[in-house]
Amino acid sequence: MAANWDKTVWRRHERVQMPDYPDPEALTAVEARLRRMPPLVFAGEVRQLRDELARVAAGKAFLLQGGDCAESFAEFSADGIRDTFRVLLQMAVVLTYSAKCPVVKVGRMAGQFAKPRSAPTEQIGDLVLPSYRGDIVNDIAPTEAARRPDPERMLQAYTQAASALNLLRAFSQGGYADIHRVHSWTLGFTDADDAARYRDLANRISDALDFMQAAGVNGDRLDSLATVDFYTSHEALLLEYEEALARVDSTSGLPVAGSGHMLWIGDRTREPDGAHVAFCRGVSNPIGIKCGPSLAPDALKRLLSLLNPGNEAGRIVLIARFGAGKVGDHLPRLIRAAQEEGAQVVWSCDPMHGNTIKAANGYKTRAFDAILREVQEFFQVHNAEGSYPGGIHVEMTGKDVTECTGGVRAVSDDDLSDRYHTACDPRLNASQALELAFLVAEELAGRVAPRRAAL
Repeated sequence: MAANWDKTVWRRHERVQMPDYPDPEALTAVEARLRRMPPLVFAGEVRQLRDELARVAAGKAFLLQGGDCAESFAEFSADGIRDTFRVLLQMAVVLTYSAKCPVVKVGRMAGQFAKPRSAPTEQIGDLVLPSYRGDIVNDIAPTEAARRPDPERMLQAYTQAASALNLLRAFSQGGYADIHRVHSWTLGFTDADDAARYRDLANRISDALDFMQAAGVNGDRLDSLATVDFYTSHEALLLEYEEALARVDSTSGLPVAGSGHMLWIGDRTREPDGAHVAFCRGVSNPIGIKCGPSLAPDALKRLLSLLNPGNEAGRIVLIARFGAGKVGDHLPRLIRAAQEEGAQVVWSCDPMHGNTIKAANGYKTRAFDAILREVQEFFQVHNAEGSYPGGIHVEMTGKDVTECTGGVRAVSDDDLSDRYHTACDPRLNASQALELAFLVAEELAGRVAPRRAAL
């Protein structure tokens, strides 16, 4: 990162998973308009997130990252933002109590509009069409005209992201995030008979909050109980958009990606000599790297040297995504590679992308048991390697969708057609996401107990 970094440098590198716009002049005009827009996030917020992630890298905090697989223009609503934000807060309270440390809350929100695809085309009925690449690029409707990349969609994405961030800041700081209110929502979940196994933990959290209230520690007297710091993140896939919103921080003189607090590089775009790495190495935001089965230890070392040459804590989040039953085959060698470099990184588990399957009725889905199993294997490997499992990264929504099977509400393959609303990949619904938090909390509590015994 340097003040004289050229944010167009990515254009001289190989680009993948990006659209070819049919009208270059229209693209240039949109980029010019975006360059005049205010940044969506501010440099001070980005620096604050890096400081919080540095504590995660040191084993003193935990990262919760979650939200939509691909944000939709059509589904955008204040209620949808509120509901997903609420579930993330509920998850964070459960994890904070069990881990006995702060939870850094990062949403896949206000920017997660672009999606990589496994093929440039897809077949829908008798038609072979260009793949849907997210609402920021083209439309999901199955026609040639709808699938044509349109740069004007970047402007709509910017407007929607700005509106979402405005609402998230209001929810975070305006009293909606008060911890007592958040926990009361969680008690509604554990009151159900099928969630009884989680009731004891919820009651213990209630007792702790009651004690604080009696001691005079409450949201009225302590802002940290009534407000939260909440950050946004997305995959930095559409680099024309990212470049146009990049700015120079007037305080540090360093470039900042103004599109979101944290960006990540996907498993399909992390080539060290590729355009996405070239762009991300120049901005000072925290950068995630998706680590799939094809990532070799030497390649990880090279990425770390390119993206974080100063080995600064809080800069790099390594997001492991292998699939249930495969974590032990791949994660240990990557952990050892990072340890050999002395790399200060956050290790986070994405248990979603390696566990996508097709149900017998044709719906793309994910099984809750497989998601949980990958998380458990992630913790087991880190325990064996002496490293810190610092976070989870999930695709989820606050809506009552039926896209992933299983969980305490026992969504079945036959239920998938009831409320299958995702524009791309299947998401955990509110109940499944909160249940996952309770189960991750059990893993975290198991790590806290030995530390207490050693004191």
